[in-house]
Amino acid sequence: MSEKQIVLAEKAPKALGPYNVANRFGELVFASGQLGLDPANGELVPGGIEAETRQALLNMQNVLEAAGSSLSRVLKTTVFLRDMGDFAKMNAIYAEYFNADFPARSTIQVAALPKGGAIEIEAIAYLAH
Repeated sequence: MSEKQIVLAEKAPKALGPYNVANRFGELVFASGQLGLDPANGELVPGGIEAETRQALLNMQNVLEAAGSSLSRVLKTTVFLRDMGDFAKMNAIYAEYFNADFPARSTIQVAALPKGGAIEIEAIAYLAH
């Protein structure tokens, strides 16, 4: 029987609360939402939705790699946007990171995100072998 394993990701921002950046269970990785935070200082990167989307996906990539997975092994993402008007800009950047075998995805507009972020992305992936 599998047990939950906590993932530590040195190249990603630290959790902002009482949660793990990711957990592994069996062959799956459950990655918490990533904001467009600079891991060096914990602050949002400047440049708006495009820069935050790019940083959130880079942070997710670092979390998944620390877990033994990668963006190419993502099965499902959930994208939280502060403003659905940013959908096209987010989608263009997202397509740079997921460009062939796309994961399933939901995109939801929310009232607010931590630190005033424009985007947060969570993912479920499987392990690399």
